Amino acid sequence: MSIAAAETQVTTARDDSGARLRRFRRLGLIEQVALGGVVVITLAAALGPLLAPESVNLPSGSPLAAPSLHHLFGTDDIGRDVFSRVIAGVRLTWLPALVVIVIAALVGGAIGLISGAVGGWTDRGLQRLTDLFLVLPSTLIAIAVIAALGPGQTHMVIAISIFWWPWYSRIVRNETRAAVARPHVEAGRLAGASRSRLLLRYILPATIPAVVITATVDVANVVLVFALFSFLGLGAPAPAPELGAMSARALSDLTIGWWIPMFPAIAVFVLALTANIAGDGLRNMLRST
Repeated sequence: MSIAAAETQVTTARDDSGARLRRFRRLGLIEQVALGGVVVITLAAALGPLLAPESVNLPSGSPLAAPSLHHLFGTDDIGRDVFSRVIAGVRLTWLPALVVIVIAALVGGAIGLISGAVGGWTDRGLQRLTDLFLVLPSTLIAIAVIAALGPGQTHMVIAISIFWWPWYSRIVRNETRAAVARPHVEAGRLAGASRSRLLLRYILPATIPAVVITATVDVANVVLVFALFSFLGLGAPAPAPELGAMSARALSDLTIGWWIPMFPAIAVFVLALTANIAGDGLRNMLRST
């Protein structure tokens, strides 16, 4: 590569970074905070126990202690720090939700890309398969799958991923069909580019913004599904600090220790709301001119 070409690439990258920064600044304050919040939540989930001030599964105070400076969210019925358990619970909810989104985007994206690019019988067959998964009672079947495999985080990820990919297949298929008709793809085809090169170089990049926007918003839905399944006792067994399971186990303590079920539930609400607003902000960034 020549020096001039390298300098051109560096200048283009700087221009793109500057444009993204300007788009971010045009967002509302709430959207900016939410986008930053997604980054903070992901880092906190990755670090997990390192951020917990107390032991997650061992008592660190007197039972049913109300929220205080020492125990920000109080303690549960055996003296465990609720704040530490909520932090650990974010890890057990947020990271598996991201794994489900990645699996669904990869599987559904591959099916949608092939369906939209090839067309014909391939397109019709793959879309009928997608329709089949869309009309199935996914929640009930996922619960049955988890019950058959046994409660646990891994089994929840498998069961949810089985029914989560069709939405991405539809999105990528529609974006692919639109990209195929664009002039630069037709120019590449006339220039003799192979089908694989057309898919990877010209069509696939056109589908990525829609997938990223959908995935960001979709994290909120997966978080709620994980919380629901763990609330029903389908997640990791006790004493794992899953947010839904923590609320479910502490419902009997609601009148004597409201903070025990409430703070995990609030954490689920904050995770879902942050992801939802961040998705809206990301959509506005990518679609602004």
